[in-house]
Amino acid sequence: MEKDLTSTIQVVGNVPGDFPVSVWVTATHCWMCQPVARNMVVLNFTEFLMGDLIIAQNTSLPWPSSYITKSVLKVSFLLRDPSNFFKMASFLYQWDFGDGTLMVTNNSEVYYKYSMIGAFVVKLKVVAEWEQTEPDTTKRIMQKTGDFSASLKLQETLRGIQVWGPTIIQTFQKMTVTLNFQGSPPLTVCWQLKLGCLPLEEGECHPVSVANTSYNLTHIFHDPGDYCFSIRAENAISKTHQYHRIQVWPSSFQPFVFAFPCATLISVMLAFVIYMTLRNAAHPKDMVENPEPSGVRCCCRMCCGPSFLDTSSEYLEIVRENHGLLPPLYKPVKTYNV
Repeated sequence: MEKDLTSTIQVVGNVPGDFPVSVWVTATHCWMCQPVARNMVVLNFTEFLMGDLIIAQNTSLPWPSSYITKSVLKVSFLLRDPSNFFKMASFLYQWDFGDGTLMVTNNSEVYYKYSMIGAFVVKLKVVAEWEQTEPDTTKRIMQKTGDFSASLKLQETLRGIQVWGPTIIQTFQKMTVTLNFQGSPPLTVCWQLKLGCLPLEEGECHPVSVANTSYNLTHIFHDPGDYCFSIRAENAISKTHQYHRIQVWPSSFQPFVFAFPCATLISVMLAFVIYMTLRNAAHPKDMVENPEPSGVRCCCRMCCGPSFLDTSSEYLEIVRENHGLLPPLYKPVKTYNV
């Protein structure tokens, strides 16, 4: 068909395969001249049906092939039939949604709701039947089939954040807190330390991209006090906040760590004092008093024995030498021979 600057032809493929169709334009007065325009297209002829499987949702996510779980999906099939070859055919559609659900319909559009998150593959088998009249006027039932598939990823809203970490820590000690997100990644996480548990405002902290449902954050406290971790997480569907209180003690003061050693030290000191008291009570009153040696007989103020002094002058000399260590003469004294 010719119309102005447009030329249209119709082709029918008898066998399957890829066939290039070339076209070139020459001047009307010179068929043998070089073409002024040239192009080519490849036609794919197949024994099966051709079409597209399309998945749509009112609240689809910005990521490719991503959708929200527990929300209705519209899955439709569009047949490629530019020549209306199948205008008299009847179609049967067999759906497989990838979660164990199968469905058979006569309509090219279905609505389905997934109850779980994850990646799924929707498969569709299309069967077309029509009646064809042969040259000998006999009628025959013809059938064509086609298999199609499409991938999709179901996301879930954030229901909350679970925080696992210590509530008491010392200064200059590294602390690790684990965040478990009840929702679908990818996520954007932001956290900051505050004196009170207050929600984070926009621009208060730097966001971090998290590709999993778990994330570890670490921090070292330099000053003691009561702090609160303010945590915000969001995905393309929703956002949520969570808080975690923590007490920071000075590194030199450990009330629970030193309680037992202090009690032990006090007990040891008390036991030592009791021991020394009992030891002094049981010790002899006079540390230099010795029992009189056998064979020595003392009478009056002089000792008589095998080694007694013969003269009074020697006795007086001994008294003079030890006078400074003896009590006054008018008090009773004991004399020892060493």
